[in-house]
Amino acid sequence: MNLFEPTEDSSGEVLFVNFNQDCTSLAVGTKKGYKLYSFNHLDELEVIHTNETEDIRIIERLFSSSLVALVTISSPRKLKVCHFKKGTEICNYSYSNTILAVKLNRQRLVVCLVESLYIHNIRDMKVLHTIRDTPPNPAGLCVLSISNEHNFLAYPGSSSIGEVQIFDALNLQAKSMIPAHDNPLAAMAFDPTGTKLATASEKGTVIRVFNVLDGTKLYEFRRGVKRCVRIYSLSFSEDSRFLSASSNTETVHIFRLDELKDIKPSEEPQSWLGYFGKAIVQSASYLPTQVADMLYQGRSFATVHLPFSGLRNICALATIDKIPRVLVVSGEGILYILDVEPIEGGDCTLVKTHNLLDSDDESLDGSRSKDSPETPVDSPSARRPFQPGGTSYAAIVRGAEAGTAQESEQECKAPITARNDYENDFPPMVSKVDQ
Repeated sequence: MNLFEPTEDSSGEVLFVNFNQDCTSLAVGTKKGYKLYSFNHLDELEVIHTNETEDIRIIERLFSSSLVALVTISSPRKLKVCHFKKGTEICNYSYSNTILAVKLNRQRLVVCLVESLYIHNIRDMKVLHTIRDTPPNPAGLCVLSISNEHNFLAYPGSSSIGEVQIFDALNLQAKSMIPAHDNPLAAMAFDPTGTKLATASEKGTVIRVFNVLDGTKLYEFRRGVKRCVRIYSLSFSEDSRFLSASSNTETVHIFRLDELKDIKPSEEPQSWLGYFGKAIVQSASYLPTQVADMLYQGRSFATVHLPFSGLRNICALATIDKIPRVLVVSGEGILYILDVEPIEGGDCTLVKTHNLLDSDDESLDGSRSKDSPETPVDSPSARRPFQPGGTSYAAIVRGAEAGTAQESEQECKAPITARNDYENDFPPMVSKVDQ
């Protein structure tokens, strides 16, 4: 996500930061370039790659592969796909408007403009489909699921209310519309299976989780009632049991999805709480819908208390050293790592901080990281298309499809041809996407 609106006059050093699709690495973009980090150990934030040649507006990495998609401040309408380990640009595409977001999974790459979405085939980068005349989406809000079986794209269906359009990115057809909120959407996230979608509106008080396959509401969580906030990010855990939400407040909320249980009126109350719950259920049908919904909304299971508020930030749930952690990155370029108790919940414990902008990658507590057929009308007219064979781009994609970094790395190290001429086997492809 963009931490700031990246312009040439931006005063902040961090312009973009985002976790990769399975939250195993982190990309940070600045005016000076970008860095890729890996979360292998709590005490060591490994620097995978550093590039200090371009000003970065957007950077997205394909899982643990060497493939990255880049958009710079100086060329906000151009998308470049690069092999960062070889330092080679594989292809680039130019659009008629500013690129607001880029999303990748093992089969698709999606480019989001203010009123259109372009869906590319990740294998050869051909434009397979264009969704035109979407409601104005200046924030570039869209999410792409990472599941091979349920490959869905979600984007706002309205600029005035919180409608979510679900598009089947694999079969290239519209699937459904989910009326998620009364107010415009502010954040969305798919779970790893691609079957659940979490949403939040600009009001920010309620977070809902829907079944993508049939559009039914599965969970509803209340973040708070005292004030409206701006939800910056939503993120599911790897097992889809937990959902994190960060905002412009000092608190990150963690919700447990298997915690909501319906109270059956037929059950005999065993305590004063049981009597109260039974009374709520029996009276809910007589209450206004909004009041009844509040009675059934779940509260946060665990919370993170940050030492700041008002800064843009993103959160994620990941496993580091076999322990579930909460990761929060602030707009100042600080990574906070906290422990969350998966059974009891409650307040999360801060265990590590890292300064992502330090030239030596030194953490705040003094420890140091490791060095380390015919072309469709909407498709671009490629000057020099991809060549079949070779190991670079195809190997990267196959490695990502396999879901293992090891396979991807092994294939990337293989010789490309007898001449070992990467540029000739995979020449730059310069294309223009017309709107």
